[in-house]
Order: sequence, then C-alpha cells, then structure tokens
Amino acid sequence: MTTLGLIGSGHIGSTVALLAIAAGHEVVLSNSRGPDTLRDLVAELGPHARAATREEAAGAGDIVVVSVPVMADSSMAGLALAGKVVVDTGNYYPQRDGHIPELDGKQLTSSEYLQQFIPDALVVKGFNNIYYMHLRNLARPKGAADRSYLPIAGDSQAAKVTVAEFLDSLGYGAVDAGSLADSWRQEPGAPAYGAPYGTFEDEKGTPVSEQAIREALATATVVS
Repeated sequence: MTTLGLIGSGHIGSTVALLAIAAGHEVVLSNSRGPDTLRDLVAELGPHARAATREEAAGAGDIVVVSVPVMADSSMAGLALAGKVVVDTGNYYPQRDGHIPELDGKQLTSSEYLQQFIPDALVVKGFNNIYYMHLRNLARPKGAADRSYLPIAGDSQAAKVTVAEFLDSLGYGAVDAGSLADSWRQEPGAPAYGAPYGTFEDEKGTPVSEQAIREALATATVVS
C-alpha cells in the first residue's frame, strides 16, 4: 500500500485519488484554499482519504502528485519533497498561466520548469495528456485486452519505475517517453495529448494501446 500525497485536488487530482483508493492506497489531499474546502470530496472518497495542508500532504506522501496550474509552480518551493517521487500533471497554457519566457522560448518543458522549484525531488511527468473523465473510465486490470497506456517522462529511471508500478495498480500501463526534456512529446498540441483517448463528448473514452502511444510520441514535432 502506498500513501499518495496530492497537492491540488481539481479534476485530475481528485480522479487520481479516486483510482488510488479503489486500488487500496491511502490518499492525503490538499489544495491552495485549505483542508476545510475538501470536506465534501473526502466524504465522497471515504475513510482512506483525508484532507490536509499542502505541507502535510507533501510530507505524508510516498508518491506526491502535483496537480496545479503552471503559474503556481513556484509555490512548491520549500515543501518537503527532497528525494520524493513527484508526478507533475501540469500543462502550460499561456492564456491561463501568463507568459513564461522559458516556456514560450522552449528552453524548458513545463516539468523542467517545475523541477527548478523543487530541485531535490524526482519529478516524473504523468497524467497530463488525458481528459479526467477518460482517466476515470478507461482503467482496466492488468492483462485486459483493452488496457490503456499513459506516457511518463523523467530523469530518474528508478522514479519512472515507481510511477509505472503505481499506474499499474490504478489500471494503466506506462510508456517511457524519455527524460523531462522529452516530455514536450506528451504536452498540448502533440499527437499523444488528448486525442488518442477520444473526444470530450464521449466520456467513456477509447482504449489506447502501448503501440499507439509509442507511435504518437515518435511522430511529435516541435511547434515553433
């Protein structure tokens, strides 16, 4: 059993929490507004979930999922994340986040940008390329013919193994998409982002094979 710390409990964060609890994990949820605002979500998730501050969630998690807007990445500085596996679900949207020169100029990927604020954490990009309803509905047990795959990227091979094992417990296979510098291949605008799993209108989603994700990653091109 793993304790999952969640910093940010929006659509993706709460869906990961739901799948984690179904898989037998414990979940510590947090957001920027404080534990009291999470009472309804905790009640929905049940006794294996509890609300906490961001600092408490960071400290409690064996794996920590950061699911905040990229503009809030700097607020992760100072949290107790050194040596921890941190899954970054974020995507950079300038219309929401404001313009960040390093990301606009493609000197950094959004996960490399986050890594600057938590330099001693083991950051892995994951859960960022799939609509939250598809994430909820496409989970399948290991060995299922229609199991879906998600790309993960990171600079620590050991951290990627940990995240792949966690994904496996939630009902997904993992495809190693390379380093954090390679994680643009699963970001908005890339073939692996969103579309393979179906449209927003079809909340059930479409199962996506390992080969399909590998092909989508391989065909990604940098958009200037």
